[in-house]
Amino acid sequence: MYGGDEVSAVVIDLGSHTCKAGYAGEDAPKAVFPSVVGSIDQMDVDDAVKSDSGSAPDSKTVARSFDSDKSKTKRKFYVGSQALGYRRDHMEVLSPIKDGVVVNWDIVDSIWDHAFRERLLIDPKEHPMLLAEPSSNTQQQRERTAELMFERYKVPALFLAKNAVLTSFASGRATSLVVDSGGGSTTVTPVHDGYVLQKALGTSPIGGEFLTECMMKSLESKGIMMKPRYSFKRKEIRPGEFQTVDLDFPNTTESYKLYCQRAIASDIKECVCRAPDTPYDESAYANVPTTPYELPDGQTIEVGADRFKIPDVLFTPSLVQQTIPGMESFSDSAPVRGLPQMVVESINKCDVDIRRELFSSILLAGGTASMQQLKERLEKDLLEESPQTARVKVLAIGNSTERRFSVWIGGSILASLGSFQQMWFSKAEYEEHGASYVQRKCP
Repeated sequence: MYGGDEVSAVVIDLGSHTCKAGYAGEDAPKAVFPSVVGSIDQMDVDDAVKSDSGSAPDSKTVARSFDSDKSKTKRKFYVGSQALGYRRDHMEVLSPIKDGVVVNWDIVDSIWDHAFRERLLIDPKEHPMLLAEPSSNTQQQRERTAELMFERYKVPALFLAKNAVLTSFASGRATSLVVDSGGGSTTVTPVHDGYVLQKALGTSPIGGEFLTECMMKSLESKGIMMKPRYSFKRKEIRPGEFQTVDLDFPNTTESYKLYCQRAIASDIKECVCRAPDTPYDESAYANVPTTPYELPDGQTIEVGADRFKIPDVLFTPSLVQQTIPGMESFSDSAPVRGLPQMVVESINKCDVDIRRELFSSILLAGGTASMQQLKERLEKDLLEESPQTARVKVLAIGNSTERRFSVWIGGSILASLGSFQQMWFSKAEYEEHGASYVQRKCP
């Protein structure tokens, strides 16, 4: 048992797209930054410094060197939007998470380190940590998290809470069906009395990043090229009239170029897309009014049917192969189900007694769920798919910011409750029982 309620706990939600960190009891995270990092092998750094000394800004604050387990080459990681926004030669953009599972702990370490020391400006030894984790997290991953937190950061206490449970708490419910559509995937998770019903969990690889990819491919097929911000500069030739001059950086990696292009495509998606009221049909949406969008290099594009087609991929995944050039290989291995089917399937796997309650409290969470009209469309489709007796109610938590941060907000509420203080997995218990005890303390 840990009795340290005199210092506020720190809540961290490391998602597939962004990392959110802040203090328990507050209503929004203090730090929100990408959960990808820039990575340069030290050999490349040394070569670059010799050939081009003095051109890069002082990056002591954002760069961290880590010994990689796999190879003995030292890697330098650049974490945070500012560090990633600056183009560097040979910088690869890497993500620590694949299919919701951590595959590179060095990167996770650098992200946590950045959150504590650069953004929150705290010493982790002094604060209990509440970490959000995917509902399908394995025992091995949980033990590794506990080891890192206690051994490297020497935290006084730790708690691992499931994403879906925290979202449910954020909306003031103990039982609900959480539809979490984030960056890397969409998960449908039933929560009953604060516990996840593992057997009825449903996942789909379609998340915000996949929709961004579809938007990019669709625009490229129409001949629209998205120039990353570093690849040009604009010169004013007359007042209000600009000329774009292309710049050439041959040592820029493909992954960094793609990262910058995705940022633009993602902004287009967030600005113009909305879920269609009815399933997308090529002929019906052919004459839909277009919406203008100005790209960073000054050219204005008109986005037409794509505004509705891209969001509809969540409901009708087969659209990807049929209508988006360059995405034909998608879902060859296993068919991907649409959102309404996933919801009904998940509820049907649950106990008969709680199905009615789940149908009437379907919670939307995650960044992708903030899309306009998504709630109305899902409710409409579910009314057609669900049993006659079910009272279908789709609830979108507060405004889009609350939806985006719902997992973090749930963690903030939980860690600040007086009754929660005896739930912490303390350092003394870790030293006595080892990392495997995390399974008992954080069910």
